[in-house]
Amino acid sequence: MEEKQYPKPKTMFSAIQPSGTITLGNYLGALRHWINLQKEYFCIFALADLHTITVRQEPLKMRKNVLEAYALLIACGIDLDKCIFFIQSHVKAHSELAWILNCYAQFGELARMTQFKDKSQNHKDNINAGLFSYPCLMAADILLYKSDFIPIGADQKQHVELTRNIAERFNGIYGEVFSIPEPYIAKTGAKIMSLQDPSKKMSKSDKNKNAWISILDNKDAIIKKFGRAITDSEAIVRSREGKDGINNLISIYSCATGKNLDEIEEEFSGKGYGTFKAAVAEAVWSHIEHIQNRFKEIIDDKPYLEKCYRENAEKASYLAENTLKKVKKKIGFII
Repeated sequence: MEEKQYPKPKTMFSAIQPSGTITLGNYLGALRHWINLQKEYFCIFALADLHTITVRQEPLKMRKNVLEAYALLIACGIDLDKCIFFIQSHVKAHSELAWILNCYAQFGELARMTQFKDKSQNHKDNINAGLFSYPCLMAADILLYKSDFIPIGADQKQHVELTRNIAERFNGIYGEVFSIPEPYIAKTGAKIMSLQDPSKKMSKSDKNKNAWISILDNKDAIIKKFGRAITDSEAIVRSREGKDGINNLISIYSCATGKNLDEIEEEFSGKGYGTFKAAVAEAVWSHIEHIQNRFKEIIDDKPYLEKCYRENAEKASYLAENTLKKVKKKIGFII
């Protein structure tokens, strides 16, 4: 009897910077949807520590951030039995291919990158070469794994377009070496806004700590932050134009509970904002409590944590080195 052949899942690659804690906005808006991609794709995730050093880092804090981010993302649902999740600097092929791709990217292409312009404005005392050429490292990240899709936000299309341009240029010179990746506009939850200024996205860079929630905040902190959330004077739990504060809280409650707008309005009909804010806080806490418990288990088990990132670096290195060898052979390096 002929064995049935099943189609090989497409490869999805995503890199996440370990630049600090994950906010509720990060988690509800994007991360939990990336976790779901593991059911359909062969996912390769990287903790992009090489990318972080375009901005000066304090060494001890950086090491702490990397380890905690690795543990936290596993706690959020990255499944090491289904995907590869590694620390970028542990796979040497990333740096080596990045240099090679620097030689196939045009100065004008890199100069047009929006994020380079933005970061140059924000870090005028340290406009370094890495800040300028980091899209080549990003292209290396993607191309090493023959990625079919890259989950991105709409503001990151430019980077995937540059990666495709570099890959097509290289293939045009040397033949088919790189797979040409497609952007995957990830499904997102409602855009989660600041609790203190709901006209802006929730961000951990906000100096007002009441404006954002970390998924590692304790229950008391979550209750207090939602209690202080900006709303309006009408005290009616109903979504309506121009009421950004209550609309934001309704979006968060919907994401945390799975309830739609009609169900939420019916549930809180005749009830004030105080009752609703308390319910939002409780729903959020019930949603992330298990993440915190799992995180504590992982971060306290240093041997397990190290075993995970070492083994996954080996798996990633095997795939990456195969691609790198093909690239070097095409160019003419002795390998």
